[in-house]
Formats: sequence, structure tokens, C-alpha cells
Amino acid sequence: MSGRPKLKEGDVMYGNILVAMALDHNVSEKTLEIARMISSPGAKITALHVLEEPQGTANARLREDLLQQGTERAKALFDEKLGGAAGVERALIQGHVGRTILSYAEEHGVDCIVMGSHKPGLADYLLGSTAARVTRHAACSVHVYRGG
Repeated sequence: MSGRPKLKEGDVMYGNILVAMALDHNVSEKTLEIARMISSPGAKITALHVLEEPQGTANARLREDLLQQGTERAKALFDEKLGGAAGVERALIQGHVGRTILSYAEEHGVDCIVMGSHKPGLADYLLGSTAARVTRHAACSVHVYRGG
């Protein structure tokens, strides 16, 4: 036998799954598919996108209307990425990405977080990627899909 066994529907079952989505990565379709595959019948699946808060003085300098325009663009892109994803709840929250994913999962009783990850660059080795932080600190299971 060669390679890893393929995940089949019904192999692992979770009842409350959070799909952490990054709108600038092209893995949304795959992470939603994985969430469906590992969900129990009647499971709750929530797609979450975190709007990263501008850092320090940049936040104070941005006018409210510019922030609102950015939020509206993110909402439109989020809806486009989710397409007609039936039965998937949507959550769009402003905050620090890693901390917000973890807080949301804890506050909503999530039992599995599904998220994508990119190949790490030098900064990821020094600081750690969002997926690495979530995996290290989550109180629930985390499934990381390594896309592209």
C-alpha cells in the first residue's frame, strides 16, 4: 500500500465546524469541501473571515468612510467566495486574525477549525503563520489544508 489513506465521508465527524477563510488565498472551495466531509449529519458550519485591524496610528488616520468602503468590498468578496454554499453560516469580524479565530471558536463551542495555509516564507519562520498559531493554541481539533 502506498500513500496516505483517502478521507471518506463519515470517517471523522464534527458537529460545529469553523472554516477560517482568507479572502486573498484561493483555497476557500477546498476548505469548505473538507468541512462538509468531516461534519456529522446536521452539523453547523460557519465560514469566518477576519478583517485585519490597521495597526497603531494607521487606524487613527484612516477616515471612517474609507474603513467602511474596505469593509463593504470585503463583504462582497466574502459572499463571492462562498457563492451558493448552502447551509453555511457567515461571520465577518474585525480584529487580529489569529486571536479572533481562536476567540470565536471558543465562544461558539467549535469542535474543529478548518483552514488553509500557504508555503511558509522567511517571515513565517520568524513570527509563525496564522495557521501555526491557531494550531498551537486552539482548544479544539484543527485541520490545516496545505494549498498550492
